[in-house]
Amino acid sequence: MFLFLSGMLMMGFLVAAVFFWRFWARTGDRFFILFAIAWTLLGGERLGLAIRNTPEEPRAGMYFIRLAAFLLIIVAILYKNRASSR
Repeated sequence: MFLFLSGMLMMGFLVAAVFFWRFWARTGDRFFILFAIAWTLLGGERLGLAIRNTPEEPRAGMYFIRLAAFLLIIVAILYKNRASSR
C-alpha cells in the first residue's frame, strides 16, 4: 500500500510540475519555473522513498529535499510579491 500511495503522490507532484513548466514556457515568469522545480523536487523525494520501500524516513537527506522545495516556493512567492509592489 505504501508503494501505491507514494506512486500516486509522485505522479501528482510531477503533473503539477508539468503544468507550472507549461505556464512558464507561455509567460516566461520566474514564479512558475521556481514552482515547477519545487514540485519536481517533491516528486523526486517521493521516488526516493518508494525505491527504498520504507514508510518511515530514517535519514535527514529526504528532509533536506523537502526543505529545498519549500524554500523555493517561499522565494517564488516573495519574488512575486516584491515584483508586484513596484
